[in-house]
Amino acid sequence: MDPEFLRTLWFILIAVLWTGFFFLEGFDYGVGILLPFVAKDDVDRRVVINTIGPFWDGNEVWLLTAGGAIFAAFPNWYATMFSGFYLALGVVLIALIMRGVAFEFRSKNKRPEWRAFWDWAIFGGSLVPALLMGVAFGNLLQGVPINEKMQFTGNFFSLLSPYTLIASIYGLVLMILHGAIYLSMKAEGEVSEKANQIAGRLWPISLVVLVVTIIASDLFTDMFSKLGVNPGIIPLSGIATLLASGWFIRHKHHGWAFAMTGVTIATSVITIFLTLFPRVMVSSTNPAYSLTIQNASSTPYTLSVMTIVAVIFVPIVLAYQGWTYYTFRQRVTRQSVQAQP
Repeated sequence: MDPEFLRTLWFILIAVLWTGFFFLEGFDYGVGILLPFVAKDDVDRRVVINTIGPFWDGNEVWLLTAGGAIFAAFPNWYATMFSGFYLALGVVLIALIMRGVAFEFRSKNKRPEWRAFWDWAIFGGSLVPALLMGVAFGNLLQGVPINEKMQFTGNFFSLLSPYTLIASIYGLVLMILHGAIYLSMKAEGEVSEKANQIAGRLWPISLVVLVVTIIASDLFTDMFSKLGVNPGIIPLSGIATLLASGWFIRHKHHGWAFAMTGVTIATSVITIFLTLFPRVMVSSTNPAYSLTIQNASSTPYTLSVMTIVAVIFVPIVLAYQGWTYYTFRQRVTRQSVQAQP
């Protein structure tokens, strides 16, 4: 196969993996962040946790797969990004470990203090990755100090700037909104009502943050002036679906509202990758030092083998995850939770 075609194909596949991650883990993190605020007692908190209980670990596989795909297809991208973002990614890893442990350990003891500790661990383990993922993608767009040897020359504080903080807030607000709508759709009773109220209040805030992010992207990045691939109506469709989600939230059409925020998340990620292409990391030191799909990729043989493996196994994984969501599609109620041992 043509090497340039393979590089482009894997760039697209990695974009798809990140899109799937933010769409699925977005509501997952949002529900975790909302846990302390929508539940009045332990039963309600168990309702909230059970809405994502069958899915959270499967959703995180998208993150692992995206990281693995970058490592195999674009090793120089992986090396530069993970060495440069080392401390931030370490914090994310610790947060995700605490989150996973919390889901497993919470039910091992009925003492209120025990469960409260693990509830806040779920909150923190959802909040920290949601914030830092926005910082990471903000840096991919704005650029980080990379020298001619593809080495990151900055430090942790090089990753923090007004633009990356705006990007992290945008990602966080959108994930919480996505999670609140999911919770409104998946739970019943007071939990669903509280989540719907939060979604209604958060929706106008998300619009304001979106507008600020667009303006900041024009001021602090070259994503609009140096288009890799013109995204066309994709960004506009994301804005339109976020606007439409407000109407659906108000009329409690939770399924449609969830689909609308999902499209907004997907179009945001797709726009990032389209405007970056063929770059994968922008160098703020010198644009000539930026990493691209050409200078960061593996050998054509490696990409060919990966393509064959992906064609075989990706449909199997997607079918399994689809089956999981179909199997656990029922709403979670207080009665169903109380009936559990």
